[in-house]
Amino acid sequence: MNGGPSGFQNAPVTRNLVIFCAFLTVLFVARGRSTSLGFSYQDIIQRLRFFRVIPSIFAFSSIPELIFGVYLLYYFRLFERQIGSNKYSVFVLFSLSASLLLDVLALVFLKDRTTKILASGPYGLIFASFIPFLFDIPISSQIRVFGIPFSDKSFIYMAGLQLFLSSWKRSLVPTICGLLAGSLYRLNVFGIRRFKNHSSVGYHGLLLEDHHPALMSEGMYQLLPIIIWREVLDPQPHQS
Repeated sequence: MNGGPSGFQNAPVTRNLVIFCAFLTVLFVARGRSTSLGFSYQDIIQRLRFFRVIPSIFAFSSIPELIFGVYLLYYFRLFERQIGSNKYSVFVLFSLSASLLLDVLALVFLKDRTTKILASGPYGLIFASFIPFLFDIPISSQIRVFGIPFSDKSFIYMAGLQLFLSSWKRSLVPTICGLLAGSLYRLNVFGIRRFKNHSSVGYHGLLLEDHHPALMSEGMYQLLPIIIWREVLDPQPHQS
């Protein structure tokens, strides 16, 4: 499934997300700092290291996860083309924020369990996107492989399953929280789906304006120098 015309035509938010996630992931992997990604109960609740959350939301901890994650982000650009960049920006911000809040609540609940460090990357956004994909994207074709029926949507589900299995226990909580975030958006909790143009949300007070549909881009790129210094170039390693 190609999700429509190839490339990022009419999908500037997706384009900037893909570039940002890929750049951060490659940077962390190249510097050997990918194992420092992700955050735990101790980081957020006990040590108040909130800045660890920012790179952990966008950067994957390995190249295989990056490949499947970027593929899914690229495919889900079809939603941006369907609802427009403004509304898709609201969906992105809501999915990331709601899944992050649910992640933190899960960490508090699981503080004495074995699952303490969560997988890094935009799991919340990716798996939140599976909710509209499940309910709003129809099956257009079906095939049989060794007698087993597959639809054109099956390959997207398999890519999501592969991403989920990449970190297994670490990705379980982010996956569930992403699905919950997508469900909350679909249920229009707090009337979130009505927000479009003049909503003062996002990084650095960016506005969801028609003349600036890619609201994520400026905020993300302004964060790059800080992330690079604090998490990659800082000579003092952070303790997990």
